[in-house]
Amino acid sequence: MWHGWVLAACLVAGPAVAESRHYHADLNGGTERPPTDSAGSGVAEVSVDTAAHTLDYTLSFTGLSGAATAAHIHGPAPMGKNAGVVINFGANPQSPVHGTAKVTDAQLDALDGGSYYVNVHTAAHPGGEIRGQLVPAP
Repeated sequence: MWHGWVLAACLVAGPAVAESRHYHADLNGGTERPPTDSAGSGVAEVSVDTAAHTLDYTLSFTGLSGAATAAHIHGPAPMGKNAGVVINFGANPQSPVHGTAKVTDAQLDALDGGSYYVNVHTAAHPGGEIRGQLVPAP
């Protein structure tokens, strides 16, 4: 008889429901650390499937001082601070950059808290030419 209770509990709880979360960053030289005088700009869009723990990204950029040598998501770090690479967008990326990465619960929490940023590196600015903080999108 107790098997009925187990089945009832499973039916009431139901399957896990996936949630999609979206984030956005506007990239420019002024928000890079240290700031650059780059005329470049960019936009990063990120969507996360919380059940699958996957992050889909699109990064577009233009006007850089030269070809992009790298692009990444860094964190966790508040705006204005630097941190290590969390997700690598590949060497010598060309705009637009698209991809998917796996993320952990801790990384999801950091994204929700605005603690990740995207930047694009060039030969003239090996530490990063443009940067933008990922924030929850409306």
